[in-house]
Amino acid sequence: MDLDRIARLLRQRQFRHTLPQPFYTEREILDFDLTAIFNESWLMAGFEAELPEPGSTMTFQVGRNSVILVRGEDGAIRGFHNTCRHRGGEILPEGCRKVRRLTCPYHQWSYGLDGALVNAPRMPAEFDKASHGLGPVAVETVGGTVYVCLSENPPPFEGCRADLEPLLASHDFRNAKVAVTRHVVEKANWKLVMENARECYHCAGQHPDLRASFPVLYTGVFGADEKLGPAAFKARMAAAGLALGPNDGEWWQGVRFQLNAGCVSISPDGKSVSHPPLCSTYGGDVGSLRWALEPNNFCHATGDYALYFSAMPTGPEETLVTLKFLVHKDAQEGIDYDPENLIETWNRTNDQDRALAEAGQRGVNSIGYKPGPYSEDAEPNVDILVTWYCDKAWRYIEARNSGISRVDLVAAS
Repeated sequence: MDLDRIARLLRQRQFRHTLPQPFYTEREILDFDLTAIFNESWLMAGFEAELPEPGSTMTFQVGRNSVILVRGEDGAIRGFHNTCRHRGGEILPEGCRKVRRLTCPYHQWSYGLDGALVNAPRMPAEFDKASHGLGPVAVETVGGTVYVCLSENPPPFEGCRADLEPLLASHDFRNAKVAVTRHVVEKANWKLVMENARECYHCAGQHPDLRASFPVLYTGVFGADEKLGPAAFKARMAAAGLALGPNDGEWWQGVRFQLNAGCVSISPDGKSVSHPPLCSTYGGDVGSLRWALEPNNFCHATGDYALYFSAMPTGPEETLVTLKFLVHKDAQEGIDYDPENLIETWNRTNDQDRALAEAGQRGVNSIGYKPGPYSEDAEPNVDILVTWYCDKAWRYIEARNSGISRVDLVAAS
């Protein structure tokens, strides 16, 4: 890829503005994004509850890279490249399953739950199995949630852990289960999908279902608006020992905020949609906990359920959005929750967002597109995302091409 050209395009980004057109349209820049951004970042893969016992596995796709997550006999969760060390065959297909060993279906090479090669049929006696284990992938867990990074030198995770752990602790995600998984293909570049996901400037006019329970008119950085945490709500949460935040770092954010008056869940009528609650404090009336990671993830956890959102690029103008809805592991479908009611608000909201992102892509593709300014009041989280993207892109370019001098991307305002 032409790093000199990408550097020139990065220099064109104006302060608090959208990116130049090629960042939303070109295959070369998508390849750069997958290499420089996604492969070098911590990505939320899911929840420990998806790997409930030794031998439980799940796969996680990042561009062309498939990762196996597996719980070992010692209870630890490990990550491996889903690529056999024989001739590179895929070991596990997409999805979750329980296995005794990780066995490549091509030639039956098999690996233990720790990734060590344990059987390689018809190889010579002197063959060194110890040097042909599965390639490891970095994994971190926090409060029942699971993160992976494909880089050989992942960014430090401890700051994220310290900020998220107290926020996640009260929601008991280790005793949850995935009730519904939904995949949505959006015909839009992943950055347009995530810019939309990082603001609620559009919510009052575009999301009638969401605004019934969600405070869509917040201003400023999410979590800093007093409407998201009035004194009475903050005092009530503090009295119960629930962390509020906002706890923010370079690539993560976490905050608990109050829902609309009389609402205890993000649902069609603001009422609980699943029992028993994941967070039993005040019967589950604990507002909503939102945490998010750059570049492609956010989650909301109310007392009764949790939503996971991930946007993974699959083309220059295509993104696969994965939604997971978690409830307490003891909740029984059809008795304690109705899957349709559980997902109704977010189902409609995400379908509306898909239409908005796709319309945005069509507009950005036009010769009439020029980068536009973000609202400081309504879109600061979008600017945070895009500024982080530019900064990370520059660091990648600098590390690989010492002939490129970095310019100050934040011009004087």
